[in-house]
Amino acid sequence: MKIAGVQMDVKFGEIEANLDRIVSFYETARSEKAELVVFPECAVTGYCFHDREEAEHYAQPIPGPITDTLTAACQRLGGTMVVGMIEKNGNQLFNNAVLLGENGPIGTYRKVHLPFLGLDRFADFGDRPFEIHEVDGVKIGLNICYDTSFPEASRVLSLQGADLIVLPTNWPEGAECLAEHTINVRAMENHVYYIAIDRVGSERGFTFIGRSRICQPGGKTLAMASAEGEEILYAEIDPAKARKKRVDRRPMEHAIDRMADRRPQYYRSLSEPHHLPRPGRND
Repeated sequence: MKIAGVQMDVKFGEIEANLDRIVSFYETARSEKAELVVFPECAVTGYCFHDREEAEHYAQPIPGPITDTLTAACQRLGGTMVVGMIEKNGNQLFNNAVLLGENGPIGTYRKVHLPFLGLDRFADFGDRPFEIHEVDGVKIGLNICYDTSFPEASRVLSLQGADLIVLPTNWPEGAECLAEHTINVRAMENHVYYIAIDRVGSERGFTFIGRSRICQPGGKTLAMASAEGEEILYAEIDPAKARKKRVDRRPMEHAIDRMADRRPQYYRSLSEPHHLPRPGRND
């Protein structure tokens, strides 16, 4: 599968303008034969909301008008895309990544780990387990931004059989280490492909750092974007490489299998709740 990631700027609160640009970038990526195209976190709306009421004004259900527009693009051009948006579900508000194709939403992911920043100060915690979605034989897991700071999120998706982990993100200044090192580590430790697509530009006093990247199993960088400009990254992925977890470096002398070599009986404390208060939130 040929995949693409669109590192773009986003106009805060301008849904129609952002959708027009998403569709335009999608056309470009499809003209280069990309079969899956990934856009940043909250690419439809922007991210730096001042309060929940303001964010609710831009939230929409899934399916809804936003996903209808994106589905129409997939119907016209073929392929699939992952786009970040704000989901409204009754009285709930979620930071969502939606995977869409010609027949509409294939799967959605509600962000589980919420930092005290932007939309996530007011959004509800994701309430669904991590899951795998299959597109043209490739098994895809979704995370969003801060999730990659928690290795358990990628590990669960990998244990479920993910070939590719997709991370729409809004990395602000201060997240340079994540962009430059953590994505490679997640790809290496889980032996999966990993695509992390950030935005660029500034919004309400926050500057976003770009540096989107695509990594292969083993951790090597396949494609990397600049820190400032809008651009599209491309890479070819082979799910068979992600599924072959055993790496024989020297026959009968040196082999690595980071799934088979796990010792989960010693990891039980990972599932115990952490009871220290979160800054700024009571939940």
